[in-house]
Amino acid sequence: QVQLVESGGGLVQAGGSLRLSCAASGRTISSYAMGWFRQAPGKEREFVAAISWYGGSTYSADSVKGRFTITRDNAKETTYLQMNSLKPEDTAVYYCGASHVFPAPDINQYAYWGQGTQVTVSS
Repeated sequence: QVQLVESGGGLVQAGGSLRLSCAASGRTISSYAMGWFRQAPGKEREFVAAISWYGGSTYSADSVKGRFTITRDNAKETTYLQMNSLKPEDTAVYYCGASHVFPAPDINQYAYWGQGTQVTVSS
């Protein structure tokens, strides 16, 4: 069992940056590949980025490539999402998840989820 808690969301102007964190407790996160998803109002949850068990490989959605970077620090049981050059269309609730597979762009591939953190990008 893994408990995930996201933090770092907020309100930022277009072109700005935010770093999201996903802190884990319970079973060590090195047992899981980790991913970030987002869900905008009225839309389905969509894949953003994923990282392998020890961070050697990453996989990102085309919409965020070159702007968002996923990393992890297993010693701190934390996964990060660095978001640069933010756009209004990035506005959403961002969720982290833990998966037994990598890459994992499908929500059904995730065993555990956090409660989400709101990111709002103003134009």
